[in-house]
Amino acid sequence: MSGPYNSQPPVAWRYSGNQMKRWRTKANVSREQLAEAANYSPDTIKSMEQGVRMPTPRVLDVADELCRAEGLLSAAKDYLRRERFPAGARDFMYHEREAISLWWYEVTYVPGLLQTQKYARALIENHVPPLEEETAEERIAARMERQAVLAERKPPVALSFVIYEAALRSQQVDAEQLRHLLEVSRLRNVMLQVLPFAGVIPVALMGHMVLLETPDHERLAFAEGALASELSSEPEVVSRATEMLSMIRAQALSPAESASFIERMVDQS
Repeated sequence: MSGPYNSQPPVAWRYSGNQMKRWRTKANVSREQLAEAANYSPDTIKSMEQGVRMPTPRVLDVADELCRAEGLLSAAKDYLRRERFPAGARDFMYHEREAISLWWYEVTYVPGLLQTQKYARALIENHVPPLEEETAEERIAARMERQAVLAERKPPVALSFVIYEAALRSQQVDAEQLRHLLEVSRLRNVMLQVLPFAGVIPVALMGHMVLLETPDHERLAFAEGALASELSSEPEVVSRATEMLSMIRAQALSPAESASFIERMVDQS
């Protein structure tokens, strides 16, 4: 396993969309008719049929009734609900569940594994373009479920987080989120550090980075941006990510200093 992991739309999306199109054509129902009945645009229906966008439970139920599919289209809902992560991050989420160690640096947001439900909701519901309500709720639930890695895995996963001060100063970070960070930082397998404005170095402004180790002791580097995500096991990429993360950790406050820093933020909130 090497090189970047290039995700394509899930098979369940493509298969369900293809079946929806086949049933619609067989029943002589136009794309515009289905779009009107389901309260979507024809272009949205087209992207669902092509597998580019996940067919929603609502459109499957409406298509099932219009096309007289007798429950065969509606049955796809149970399979589609399992795809609760963005396509670009799905490979990373798979390896995150199995990882034995994780180094995580976040420049803009509180890391997903450390988010409260309120904070996660604020981010997910502010997605561009807006998500369907069902999709947003599924992603919020999935993000909360991912946090089992913090304390429920045996043996414990070694987790190291560095958060840039700017992420903690954002409007969405309230006292509840700050107290949650303090609580998580007390776990024996978690090291949490804050990179203050005063300690920032150029490499720390390049964006979010994660380095994880699999049970087979393979290291993978993950970088995520606004428009693209990449998971790689290329030695050169992993080596560079390791060096960058090491430099950032060296500039960050110690875990004890970081806890005091966050406590002061709670007092000021």
